[in-house]
Amino acid sequence: MNAYQPQPAEQRFILQDVLQAPQQLAALPAYADFDGDLLVQVTDEAGKFVGEVIAPLNREGDEVGALWKAGSVTMPPGFRDAYQAFWQAGWPSLACATEDGGQGLPAALEAMLYENLSAANHGWTMAPGLLHGAYECIKHHASPELKARYLEKVATGEWLATMCLTEPHAGSDLGLCRTKAAPLPDGRFALSGTKIFISGGEHDLTDNIVHLALARLPDSPPGPKGLSLFLIPKFYEDGSRSAVVCERIEEKMGLHGSPTCVMRFDEAPGWIVGEPGKGLNAMFVMMNAARLHVGLQGIGLLDAAWQKADAYSKERRQMRAPGGSAKAMPVAGPPQDGQAPSGGSALHAVKSVGAAGHADLIEQHPAMRRILDAQRAWIDAGRVVAYRTALELDILKHHADAARRDLASRWCTLVTPVLKSAWTDQAFHGASACLQVFGGHGFVREWGIEQIVRDSRVAMIYEGTNEIQAIDLLLRKTLPDGGAALLQLLTDVGAELGDDVQALRVKTELSRFSSFLRERLLPCATAKDAPADLPHWLADDFLRAVAMLLMAWAWARIGATPGADTARWQTAQTGFWRWVWPEFQMRLAMMEHTLAG
Repeated sequence: MNAYQPQPAEQRFILQDVLQAPQQLAALPAYADFDGDLLVQVTDEAGKFVGEVIAPLNREGDEVGALWKAGSVTMPPGFRDAYQAFWQAGWPSLACATEDGGQGLPAALEAMLYENLSAANHGWTMAPGLLHGAYECIKHHASPELKARYLEKVATGEWLATMCLTEPHAGSDLGLCRTKAAPLPDGRFALSGTKIFISGGEHDLTDNIVHLALARLPDSPPGPKGLSLFLIPKFYEDGSRSAVVCERIEEKMGLHGSPTCVMRFDEAPGWIVGEPGKGLNAMFVMMNAARLHVGLQGIGLLDAAWQKADAYSKERRQMRAPGGSAKAMPVAGPPQDGQAPSGGSALHAVKSVGAAGHADLIEQHPAMRRILDAQRAWIDAGRVVAYRTALELDILKHHADAARRDLASRWCTLVTPVLKSAWTDQAFHGASACLQVFGGHGFVREWGIEQIVRDSRVAMIYEGTNEIQAIDLLLRKTLPDGGAALLQLLTDVGAELGDDVQALRVKTELSRFSSFLRERLLPCATAKDAPADLPHWLADDFLRAVAMLLMAWAWARIGATPGADTARWQTAQTGFWRWVWPEFQMRLAMMEHTLAG
């Protein structure tokens, strides 16, 4: 089936028309020259590059995969050439500062780019996915000497980077890390230990790899406060190779085009980044950026699944649909080996049916329409939430008003875990639902949908599992301040809406949830005699309810935007209110049930 094709005009509608990004960005001195024409130029060129260069490598990347031999990793055919073209064209440096070799463009453009890359070829995109986080980490925490050596190479993407956290016995609980860092006479530190699940720990895409690793100094206390961050390159300036060894790559369910490495540090010399014992503080710069990108992965992968299912539903005929008007037309058989796609689809072999074989298009069947419309609702709302988050990151970094920066910080703090969790969850379950549109053909490799199901599953796990995101939202970001920040956020998003019927409906639901939070959840969860584990039982339902509210807000914003009255947007909007929104009531009921004991 044909490769994923970006739709920059639809993305621009969200960013430019719904969110009014050019006007917001023009108010920031760093983007005073940014306008709608530049937005069109960048997004069109990005879509063209992704569609023509990256997307066609997806299937072979999955089937061939990354290959390990004697400590070295060879990437699938075409991957290195595509990456070299990618960084030389300046795409990795899109949102990096010009003084560091970047283009100084808004984070929102980078968000759109990486959404498209993830949709087109998730395995390939894992390689540059950590670049911007590594760039920010080095920029804000490394010494001037380290910056001079590594910052521009990482900013431009000439060298790729890793984030070495997890160890065989220490996954989400980083406080259990045992990797040691022993001081050396020249001021460096020798790292010894093993890290696992390291994306891109070894490959042939770039001439060097910059490893950022957590380790313990000899006198460090136990737990997370004893961790420091270190930089160890694959190759030093003199050309010698560091003692960082790729022992093997994992055999995974999906993402075969991305090497997930077991990395052994054999007293490998490196430099400390930031202050001793403050490694997690420096690393969280990478992790928070990565969580936004993972949320975008969810949106992109769901869009890729929807594209395949929607195209199939418009060409495949099966049975009579309720109220349908079938005509005797050709129906497609399964794809045949050696035959090229025809008419923009993978419906290769055509058979004729007689009068008894009248059948309607799959898209005419309500069960299939429900699946497709629900996923479209998630994709479009997700773009509003994700692009708004990217805009807030730009505002947080560049706005002159401290009060406005505080608002941006609140948005990013509260919304990022929701975005990461809810949309990666939907990427997997929604892709599985899209596979259902294909029937039995979806379960075979030729159609491409099963790869998306496999590839998307890991996004629910890495960069903090979705359950940890929910715990973070409720226990760390809502309960400690009595819900003040979240309640204010809900008030603020409601204030952005107008007074049309849909906006009033959303405002009512925002008020309803706020009352539930103030009058039921907070008093019960913080009572002196409340079970210590009560908030943990509530967390997943709580995050999902917030996700539903953000989607309702997003669809109210879309619905109030000129140009959203077309069948394309109206169908997705109806899909949200009919098939997605009822989950909000379910989550409230589940939390009430838990609170009742």
